[in-house]
Amino acid sequence: MATHARLRLLAILGAVAVGWAQEAANDSDSTIRVEVNVVNLPITVTDTKGVFIDGLNKSDFSVWEDGQLVDIRYFTRSVEEDKKPPLFAGFIIDLSNTARLYYKTYQTSIGELAWMLVPEGGRNKGFLLGYRTEVDELVGFTDDPVTLTEKMENLKHGGGSAIFDAIYQACTDKLVSVSYQGASEPRKALVVIGDGHDNASKRSVDEVIHAAQLHQVTIYAVSTVGWGYHHEEEANLFKLARETGGRVVRPMQAVHKDVAGYLSKPQDAGNYQYDVGTGGYAAAQQSAITDAIVEVAGNVQKQYILGYVPSRPFTDQDFRVIDVELGLAGADVEVYHRRGYFPPAASQLPEN
Repeated sequence: MATHARLRLLAILGAVAVGWAQEAANDSDSTIRVEVNVVNLPITVTDTKGVFIDGLNKSDFSVWEDGQLVDIRYFTRSVEEDKKPPLFAGFIIDLSNTARLYYKTYQTSIGELAWMLVPEGGRNKGFLLGYRTEVDELVGFTDDPVTLTEKMENLKHGGGSAIFDAIYQACTDKLVSVSYQGASEPRKALVVIGDGHDNASKRSVDEVIHAAQLHQVTIYAVSTVGWGYHHEEEANLFKLARETGGRVVRPMQAVHKDVAGYLSKPQDAGNYQYDVGTGGYAAAQQSAITDAIVEVAGNVQKQYILGYVPSRPFTDQDFRVIDVELGLAGADVEVYHRRGYFPPAASQLPEN
């Protein structure tokens, strides 16, 4: 089953890559210039069904900082991956006792996500953390996806859940900016695979959000909450993503989307949508996870990168609110970007 899922995923990725390459060949827009006194802002745009919108131009975007319209200094299209700053991606996996029940279902697809975000021979780098009662650094920064995926295949579960501590450590240790690079500042993303439950962290969700905003980290999540289950702490994932410009995907909520009449077709073996023993449910699970992984990768890879001159110089460390509008009359779209940022400290800025 995993082999078929892998082949299906690679086929999807191949088709997507060809399309993106063709689009990139037809695009010509300004590229990133090395400039420090700017704010680097990744933006993802989709329609209401989650389909990524390409082909937008610099003139389609307007950006406000603290209510003041700012000057967009540079712009890179969503399809111009080679012109964007490199990506530093962290993968954070739930290793608590409850995770052992579902991890094998996600294992193959998570490995494929590592290949997508940290392709072999590319400029991107990734690392891997696991969390239970404590946080374990499983793989340090590497540009080798094999190292990441091999470790993902050999994980042991047990103990509590310290998801907040894991994200906080990723932001303040692995993704901290020693020196602010402006337009060349790497893109920073975390992908959390878990259910949002925490019973062991020393840090709070608000402390984690502050750390992510301080270090300009976008948080994405693959929720592992099963279909038909309600997990109150899953709201933590949505809060983290919303405040940092990321997304949450819920693959297990899509397992039954292609089968009608779930409650109207009772069976002797139970009220199931899929016939028992056919493998239909397992196939639907893997299909839903594959779609979710492609969606997460697309949110990162299809970003537009805007750089703008801040509304005032970096002379304070007060939080600054960012608003983005698209000049697309009548279009019903979703725009994802971080809600704001904390300016870099004076010690992070290069000397004149």
